Amino acid sequence: MNDELLARIASALERIAPPPPESADPLAHAAYVWRDGALQAARDFAPMPLDLLEGMEAQKEAVLGNMRRLAKGLPAHDVLLWGARGTGKSALVKSAVGAVQGEGGALALVEVAGDGLAGLPGLFSALAGVKRAFILFIDDLGFAEPSEAPRLLRSVLEGGAEARPGNARLHVTANRRHIVPRDMSEQDGSINPRDAADDKLALADRFGLSLGFHVVDQPTYVAIVEGYARAYGLRFDPQEAISWATQRGGRSGRVAWQYVVELAGQQGKTLRD
Repeated sequence: MNDELLARIASALERIAPPPPESADPLAHAAYVWRDGALQAARDFAPMPLDLLEGMEAQKEAVLGNMRRLAKGLPAHDVLLWGARGTGKSALVKSAVGAVQGEGGALALVEVAGDGLAGLPGLFSALAGVKRAFILFIDDLGFAEPSEAPRLLRSVLEGGAEARPGNARLHVTANRRHIVPRDMSEQDGSINPRDAADDKLALADRFGLSLGFHVVDQPTYVAIVEGYARAYGLRFDPQEAISWATQRGGRSGRVAWQYVVELAGQQGKTLRD
């Protein structure tokens, strides 16, 4: 195959291949998505007002205080938010970012898909030196076996070669405190499976803040519904709200919000979700 033909093939492939995406201005938007190696502005970042999140006062105080420090250029922690589904972990991260932004803090959210950990070095390069702080948000993280992702994340958290810049901190949500389930990690196939398990389970210890979220009790659940209803001008019956949760097999902030959506539809009200 001669050089001319190779050049024509290369030229044709360049025409077919889509151009690399352009990154959005890291100073211009409230929130971003890290996708295909570029920062893309989030279409509609409208987090829940922080005061509407009930039953998590200690967690709110810890997350908000940590974000305020980061926005001021002060030392701040990476944060692991773990616990039952629907208990407000993701909502808290977004609402706290919105609260700091409302106070005038130079802070933005960057959402990173759980399978996008390998692209973190590129994100770090894009954010390093920017005169703004960033929350790198990885939602609902969990690792399947086998995977190099836990080792990569551990390296990031330990400040290794791929450490995040000083203006960025990870906020990760997971259903398990240790992210990797012990029974899976012990089936590693290594000479010493227990050492492999401990190596992976120790990942959670690399987060400066580890905050637990648990299924709410009935009074707290009703209080969550009441707070939403009051904020959006909705009528509600506590017993009906309890019945709604019972039909769905559990009480949580997510179930409370779903009930409020139902109320709003019935009463002809609009909501920002």
